[in-house]
Amino acid sequence: MIATYLSLIPSGLLYALILAMVALGVMIPFRLLNFPDLTAEGAYPLGGAVACVLAVKGCHPLLAILLATLCGGMMGIGTAYLHLRLRLNTLLSGIILSTMVYSINLRLMGKPNVPLFEINDLFPGNIVLLLSINILLLGLGYYFLMTEKGLRFRAVGLNTHCAAKQGIVISKYLFLGLFAGNALSAFAGSIIVQIQHYADISMGLGIVIHALAALMIGESLVGTQTLFRQMLAPIVGAIIYQQMQGMALSMGLAPTDLKFITGAIVLFAISYQRFGVRQAL
Repeated sequence: MIATYLSLIPSGLLYALILAMVALGVMIPFRLLNFPDLTAEGAYPLGGAVACVLAVKGCHPLLAILLATLCGGMMGIGTAYLHLRLRLNTLLSGIILSTMVYSINLRLMGKPNVPLFEINDLFPGNIVLLLSINILLLGLGYYFLMTEKGLRFRAVGLNTHCAAKQGIVISKYLFLGLFAGNALSAFAGSIIVQIQHYADISMGLGIVIHALAALMIGESLVGTQTLFRQMLAPIVGAIIYQQMQGMALSMGLAPTDLKFITGAIVLFAISYQRFGVRQAL
C-alpha cells in the first residue's frame, strides 16, 4: 500500500497544483466578494474545450491558453450580468450558464472526447513550472488586494451596502471578480487538457466541489486571519486534498468511490471549522 501511495505522489502533486488554480478562482467570488458562484463548473471545461480545439488547429499552446482563459473570464462576466441586470440568484446564474456552455463545448469539440496524443507541442506537465505559476498568481493577487482598488474590492465583499454608500461602484468590482475567478478556472482547464493529452466533455463535472473541498481544508489548516493566509489556503488545501485522494486509492478504493470521499471530506472540513476536531469526528 505504501509503495502504491508513493508512486501516486508525483501525479497527485501535479493535479493538486492545477486544482489549486480552480480553488483560487472559486475563492475570489465566494470569500472575497461574498458571491456564491458555480460558474467554474462550466468555465473549467470551456477552457479545456477551447484550448483543445485550438491545439488541434495548430495554435501555439500559450496562445491557446490565453484565449481559453479569456473565454472563461467572459463567462464570469455573463454570470455577473445575469445577476445584476436580470436580478437572478447568484447560484442560478452560474448554473444556467454552465448548462448552456455544455452544448457550446460539444459544438466546439465535435464529439465528447478529443485526443491530443499526436500533438507534440503542448504545455508540459512540469511540477516546478506549475508551482511557479501558483506562486506568481498568489503574489499578483496579494499585491492587487493590498492596493487601493484591492481594498475597495474587498470592501464590496465585506459589506455591499456600506461600500455603495462610500461611492464604490459595486457592479464594476463584481464584473472584475467574476472575470478573474472564472478566468483562473478556464486557465486550469486549458492546462489540464494539454498535460493529459485529451479533452473530455464531462471533465468539469464536480470541479466546484473538489475546489471547495480543497479550499476548506486549506482554510482549516492555514487559517484566514490574514490576507496572505487566505490566499495561501487554496494551494495548501489542494495539495493535501489530492494526497488524501491518492491515499484512498492506495488503500484499494475504486476511482468511482472518490466522489463519496470528496463529499465526506467537505462535510468533515465544514464540521471542523465550526465545531473543532472532536465534534467533527
